Amino acid sequence: MGSSTGFIDHRRIKLPSRPVEDRVGDYRHVYYAYPADELTRQASRCMDCGIPFCHQGCPLGNLVPDWNDLVYRDNWKAAIERLHQTNNFPEFTGLLCPAPCEGSCVLGINKDPVTIKSIELAIVDRAFDQGWIVPRPPANRTWRKVAVIGSGPAGLAAADQLNRAGHTVTVFEKSDRIGGLLRYGIPEFKLEKRVLNRRLELLLAEGVVFRTRVNVGEDFAAADLRRDFDAVLLAGGAGQPRDLNVPGRDLKGVHFAMDYLTQQNRHCEGDELPWIDARGKHVVIIGGGDTGADCLGTVHRQGAASVAQLEVMPMPPQQRAENNPWPQWPHIFRTSSAHEEGGERVYAVATTELRGVDGRVRSLHGHNVADNTPFEVKADLVLLAMGFTGAAKSPLLTDLQIRMTERGNVWRDANWMTSAPGVFAAGDMQRGQSLIVWAIDDGRRTAAAIDAWLSNN
Repeated sequence: MGSSTGFIDHRRIKLPSRPVEDRVGDYRHVYYAYPADELTRQASRCMDCGIPFCHQGCPLGNLVPDWNDLVYRDNWKAAIERLHQTNNFPEFTGLLCPAPCEGSCVLGINKDPVTIKSIELAIVDRAFDQGWIVPRPPANRTWRKVAVIGSGPAGLAAADQLNRAGHTVTVFEKSDRIGGLLRYGIPEFKLEKRVLNRRLELLLAEGVVFRTRVNVGEDFAAADLRRDFDAVLLAGGAGQPRDLNVPGRDLKGVHFAMDYLTQQNRHCEGDELPWIDARGKHVVIIGGGDTGADCLGTVHRQGAASVAQLEVMPMPPQQRAENNPWPQWPHIFRTSSAHEEGGERVYAVATTELRGVDGRVRSLHGHNVADNTPFEVKADLVLLAMGFTGAAKSPLLTDLQIRMTERGNVWRDANWMTSAPGVFAAGDMQRGQSLIVWAIDDGRRTAAAIDAWLSNN
């Protein structure tokens, strides 16, 4: 490493952010980049640790110490080349990944870990700014055709890899724009869509074909899909939301989180349509995870009168518990940018009933899970952010006779193939609800399996 004492000489510095009073007035990105000299110091904290457990923590196996050292040495072009060896979309993970690599950082045993995620983002942003990332279409084509169903991170990563291998790839998306959850599930203040568009333009220039507004299985028959393509990849995500089975669920003003976030993202895209508006309302978000936090940040920007985020699990500890040692992912209390902006966080509570007036929700009733103490809160808008229960049921899965697991996911074998020959599955559709970094890794691995299968068939 360039600096053998960087982790001793410098402490971890939090990424600078826009003031709360400014950022809640728009949907622009929350965080600033590190100043150049501070970024060098943060990169210098990467230790010569012998066994870099960050490799194990990252599903992609990112070569973290390599590009940390290259940033410290001001060799940014080599850093992006090293980064792209393992990650198709470091700008997405640099913004959205919870950074399991940092949870496994050796420095994290007794100090704050290296700011791996922020350095990753700085590398790819610098590379785009300098014009180092340019279209590189494959030199030769195999003329084997692959259909990718779904344009989220798993589908896009697989499409990128298969296109590089020379196959002709068509990505089908049932929505009106490419991107899947990256487009409509992630708020603009976490992922400005110009960042997504920048990468999509690159894939398009390299030869990937995008077809929007096509619901495969309905608009495009499964039989035609098998006829026109040599292989098919299912990457439609875990689209079946977990519902709330309590009295009052059918009241107006109760919505799934993804419906709420999608409508606001469409509004940010300039679409003229009615959308679920929290302005002036008392909002309750059920679910304490990332999707709930995304709703929270959106609610702040819409101008809610109040907002409470409920979580059935107890409040996590401030430090690792004894049964959660390094290098496991640390299950500790975390504060996102949305939580910094306000709202109440309530732990260890369960919802038992929603009550309304004239068919609209007005209050939420529940109890503490530890002592059964009842509570009531005002609720003009209730957002259900309790995760997903598996792949959304669709005619495509039925027509292809796809086997499902007991958990509602698409079954696949060790080679990523489903029960239908030549049909593969990647991402949340076969894994269940998970992280963007796992989706990208699944896409890469599935692409390799498809390429190998095509070579033998």
